[in-house]
Amino acid sequence: MNLTKTLPPHLKSQFVKVQKFLNNYTKRAYLVGGGVRDILMGKPIKDLDIEVYDIDDILFDKIMRKLGAIGVGKSFFVYKFGDIDISLPRTEQKVGIGHKAFEVSICQDEKEASKRRDFTMNAMMLNIFDYELLDFYDGAKSIERKTISLIDEMSFKEDSLRVLRAVQFSARFGFKIDKKTLEIMDALSLKDLSKTRIFWEFEKMFYALSLDFGLFYMYKLDLFEKIFTCEAKKTLFLKTALELRRGVNRFEEDLRAYYFLYIVANLLGFEIQKILKHIEAPRNYIRILKNQPFIQDSVSDKELKIIAIDRPIKEWLGNYKKGIEKRAKELGVWYNAYDGGVKVSDVIEDGFEKQEIKKELRRRKIKCINMY
Repeated sequence: MNLTKTLPPHLKSQFVKVQKFLNNYTKRAYLVGGGVRDILMGKPIKDLDIEVYDIDDILFDKIMRKLGAIGVGKSFFVYKFGDIDISLPRTEQKVGIGHKAFEVSICQDEKEASKRRDFTMNAMMLNIFDYELLDFYDGAKSIERKTISLIDEMSFKEDSLRVLRAVQFSARFGFKIDKKTLEIMDALSLKDLSKTRIFWEFEKMFYALSLDFGLFYMYKLDLFEKIFTCEAKKTLFLKTALELRRGVNRFEEDLRAYYFLYIVANLLGFEIQKILKHIEAPRNYIRILKNQPFIQDSVSDKELKIIAIDRPIKEWLGNYKKGIEKRAKELGVWYNAYDGGVKVSDVIEDGFEKQEIKKELRRRKIKCINMY
């Protein structure tokens, strides 16, 4: 395997520099984590993680300074060089509450160091010099089987964030979570996780292409109840999953992050703004999802025009339904809001003021729509 051929240009140049530099100090330096997984899956690679063996923390700090890397987590022996994180191999032991409450120690054994990873597919190691793959926990087989499996039950239980990571990985890759892993995940409490961290994991899922997988495991693990304090009714689950599966390839890229919550909340009968507040979602989610009309079945031309009074259909989260884009373009409301020829100046001239202007504009536009 020639690793440099799989990397985008910006990463290739950075990687070659690190590779040549570290070759002066060790023969055991490995690409680890998601980068190895993504290489085996043929997925785009945006950044890399490298673990360096046979060097103590004092020498490591010295050579990282020489390389020009910046320490971003010295208690965890992590340095950043461009888009590459370089660190010493480590083990972690839970010492308190929260997903960050771990005691870290340097480890020189590859198998033991990779054991701290969450899932087998993320525990593989690729030597950056000879490209030998170390796969102690059958991560390659997990990828081949499209299955998410934990490595070690005891260490897995120490970090409840891994429950949400498994769900978002499932949605991103279309992988199933194996029975044992799912049972352990189901038994874990998520009360130690901050709302910010919960949202970050969910946001990774919002961009996924197998959102129905994510929904399935959210349902199986009672995450709607545990996190959103909403009950997900089994009778509505299948319809919601099918809606996600059918619509995901028609999502507008600029709005992709918002469709999951829009569809799930509306079909399962949840209050979107309540959910967003509960997980402390950023303001852009609150703004985009506010006052977004939802039509469960087919949408008529008249309804499209009414929706387009407030926004172009391209900005409406219901635009993923089959045929909507074509019809909206024919009606002239895909890129532009519907105006019906109604002018603000005419409304003002007729004596309307302040908030009444907006109301009257809307009334006249609806009147125009009803005339046809």
